[in-house]
Order: sequence, then structure tokens, then C-alpha cells
Amino acid sequence: MQEKKKNPVLRLTLAAMFLAVGLVLPFFTGQIPQIGKMLLPMHIPVLLCGLICGWQYGLCIGFVLPFLRSFLFGMPVLFPTGIAMAFELATYGVTVGLAYAHSRWKCVIALYRSMLLAMLLGRIVWGFLQVLLLGIGGNGFTWQMFMAGAFFNAVPGIILQLILIPAVMIALNRTGLVQFSGHKDTLG
Repeated sequence: MQEKKKNPVLRLTLAAMFLAVGLVLPFFTGQIPQIGKMLLPMHIPVLLCGLICGWQYGLCIGFVLPFLRSFLFGMPVLFPTGIAMAFELATYGVTVGLAYAHSRWKCVIALYRSMLLAMLLGRIVWGFLQVLLLGIGGNGFTWQMFMAGAFFNAVPGIILQLILIPAVMIALNRTGLVQFSGHKDTLG
């Protein structure tokens, strides 16, 4: 009974930590937008938040993070980038959290499936909003711009996420904060 009362407090505390990490992590890209677009530093804490704290927290942190960072530091630029990122990151947080929570086993394979689904849906949402927002601004958003921004230019960040996030989850499994369940060969 006591454990259940601590759980929401722990999740809220962890979500606040992920928000703080999301605010600070982009500084390691040296505030060079091209490197930030390649390494996607705000995506990592949002994906981890959705996985560890749940989809509700992932959704909230993902949505708030770009706006808060834009208001505090001026990056990302609010229109259209910050707005599109807010919906993209919210999609990451909710999708990865829901997909992983509904996985039959909590293992590295389920983790990768959840992450890949979240990355794909998040990029689709980002592309849709870029079309919508740039259409309002009188600029066009082409298929080539979508593919470059969502996939080609983001390959280093995608690879970083696919290596770093499972490594963090495996380490947290060893500490007991995250519990993998399933077949022994899928635990990593």
C-alpha cells in the first residue's frame, strides 16, 4: 500500500528530472542548430520519460519541453519549429509509453519496437505540422524537405537513440528502477 503512494511522487520527480535534462542537453550540441538537428538531444529525455514514467508523463514533458526551451533560451525558434516539435515530442512520449506498456513482455525487443513506432509516428506528426504551419506562413514544405528533416539529416540522432536508450534501460533494469520481464534471451 505504501509503495503505491510513492509511485506517483516518484514518477512526477522523474518527469521533472527528464524535463530538466531536456532543457540542458541541447547545450551539449554547442547551440549549433545543424548539430542539434542531427543529434536530436531533446528526444532522448522524452522517450525515456514515456518509457519509465508512462505515456501521460511522456506526453506532457514532450509537449512542454520545446515551448519552455524556446521561451527560456530562444531555441528552438517558436514558429514553426517549436510548435511542430512540441507535437512531435508529445507523440514520441505518448506512443513509446503506450506501446511499451501494452507489450506482452517488457524486454529489449519490445523496447525497440516501441521506440521505432514512436519515432515513425512522431516524424509523421512533425511533417504534417510543418506542411500546415509553413502553408499558413506562405512557405511550401516539400516531400524532399520532409524526408531530409525527418529521416536523412536525423540519422545520427536516430542511431544515438537506438543505442543510448536501450543501454540506459538495461542499466536501470539492473538497479531495479525498471523491470524487464519475458524470455531470458530478450533481456539484453
